[in-house]
Amino acid sequence: MFYSKKLKQEKDIKHCFFNRAGGRSKGIYKSLNCGRGSQDKKKNVKKNIIIACKKISQSYKKLILLNQIHSNKFLFIKNYKVNKKKLIGDALITNQKKIIIGILTADCLPILIFDKKIKIISAIHAGWKGAHRGIIQKVINEFKRKGSESKNLIAAIGPCISQKNYEVKNDFKSKFLKQSAKNKFFFKKVHNKTYFSLNKYAKSQLRSLGVKKIDIIDKDTYNQKNNFFSARRSIHKKQDDYGRNISLIMIK
Repeated sequence: MFYSKKLKQEKDIKHCFFNRAGGRSKGIYKSLNCGRGSQDKKKNVKKNIIIACKKISQSYKKLILLNQIHSNKFLFIKNYKVNKKKLIGDALITNQKKIIIGILTADCLPILIFDKKIKIISAIHAGWKGAHRGIIQKVINEFKRKGSESKNLIAAIGPCISQKNYEVKNDFKSKFLKQSAKNKFFFKKVHNKTYFSLNKYAKSQLRSLGVKKIDIIDKDTYNQKNNFFSARRSIHKKQDDYGRNISLIMIK
């Protein structure tokens, strides 16, 4: 379990970024696999999600997750009685107490945001596609529509694949350079190979939107020593599937 130092100081919320430790799953899913879309046993996945919810002192029944599609779509949650099977998108926002909102990752970026003045939270799944398509900007803009000011926002950028392990192709880089020439800052060339920094790109977006209180949990999900699920590492190991890490936040 990993925490943002900045979010941890806020007494009105609970949050956590989980790695793969402390669950019930076996084999390549060992052990806290919370990926409902994985091929792991459904009963084990449910047990793992219950364990994660208990860590922030709330019932599994109050948890909202998404069918994530690498989009820029967000949903505003008014109560926990929504039809959870039909929730499609890549970010959740709520101002309701006792509702856990969460996202799943396996190299992509989890971002948790809190407005300490008007008491509103978000959980964002930001893969490169979602980040490039503006999921972060759309969430921050929605916060502002609800009355937020940038100075009151705290953003925690969670563990993701590091730049040194995130090799990309030239067409990938071209997409970002077309968006802005300044995006060249997030790429690095080593021995004719190109590498991308997802968390620095996300941090830059947050800063451009006026968010100054930003915490980065600089843990590489690809590095096996950190004990996270990693889609890219699983592919390199020629495994058939992989588990997902869960990140949660809740207003008390």
